[in-house]
Amino acid sequence: MLLAACGPSRSVTTYVAPLPVSRIDSILTASAAQYRLLARELPAGRFPRNWDPAAGKLNTSGSDWWCSGYYPGTLLYLYERTKDTALYREALRMLPLLEKEQHNTGTHDLGFMMFCSFGNALRIAPKPGYEDILVQSARSLATRYSPVTRSIRSWDSNKDEFLVIIDNMMNLELLFWASKHTGDSTFRNIALTHANTTIANHFRPDGSSYHVLNYDDKTGAVKQKRTAQGYSDASAWARGQAWGLYGFTVLYRETKGQRYLDQAVRIADFLLGHPRMPADGIPYWDFDAPAIPDAPRDASAAAIMASALLELRFYADGSFNASRYVQAAEKILVTLSSDAYRAAAGTNGGFLLRHSVGHLPAKSEVDVAITYADYYYVEALLRYRDALTYHPRKK
Repeated sequence: MLLAACGPSRSVTTYVAPLPVSRIDSILTASAAQYRLLARELPAGRFPRNWDPAAGKLNTSGSDWWCSGYYPGTLLYLYERTKDTALYREALRMLPLLEKEQHNTGTHDLGFMMFCSFGNALRIAPKPGYEDILVQSARSLATRYSPVTRSIRSWDSNKDEFLVIIDNMMNLELLFWASKHTGDSTFRNIALTHANTTIANHFRPDGSSYHVLNYDDKTGAVKQKRTAQGYSDASAWARGQAWGLYGFTVLYRETKGQRYLDQAVRIADFLLGHPRMPADGIPYWDFDAPAIPDAPRDASAAAIMASALLELRFYADGSFNASRYVQAAEKILVTLSSDAYRAAAGTNGGFLLRHSVGHLPAKSEVDVAITYADYYYVEALLRYRDALTYHPRKK
């Protein structure tokens, strides 16, 4: 990414980053101030979920909501770069509230909840008990695996349904960690089998994915391919595509299996080459939304994409793809860091980004600030900063 002359007789060509390190550091410092504001507004015992600008209201959740790990995770990411101890203290306040979810066998979202929080805490400032909490979280997640469907159940629903969503790819990282930490290959085998089943059934020829698959839990056959949060069963829900891109990039990191890299590249090709991808890199909430170009954009999907692309560049075959992924991530981060998406200081309830979409068909969390958008935005900024200073960051 950075080019310099090899001798005094040659002209100097230097890559000028659209977001130089000094600008990134300024954004992260401002983000730390925003999260101090969010901490002051947060009711005791609650986790931030979103900020609704229309209502001027902070909506919160209990620890069992699938996004509960993102707030402490973002605090830890910001502390890691800024060394703002107020953020670290706030993260330490939140982690005990989340700890009991290690025993939650009623959700597939334990990767989101526990690895984004305790995983980052273990990496940044290990404390006794973090490893045990993560191992137990992986055990709880593994209880949802079916050897018949060869996948991890996402949602508990009607007894004649075994529902698996593309989002579930994001929770496999916890299983890989647990396998390496304990030496128990069961966790790794579950993750690999789930990923293979997802490749076989979730994707269309163009590289896009369905949101929800319904399996027959007695035969393993696919009964239905549909959506819950997208425009239609056949559409490409933007955040779902981003989850797949990120998930299969992690799969390649953990396995070096070519099929996982190929899958990540196919998803990236679909996203970056799509004729309805806006020029600024922020996708519409669904690539097939009927109101395009007036459909809502989804900053959260863009942030996830940027972070995934900045890791995928390390594995890309040839400099063309690596450069393409970096340039796409740069474009996204420049846009998200502009006044159009990044909130002014002291506004937005303390959240960093505006204009995310949670569940548009249910009219839930539409055009709001949302906790996971902030998490992947900060993660992408940190990865991009590391790219500029030659220090690769994964997770």
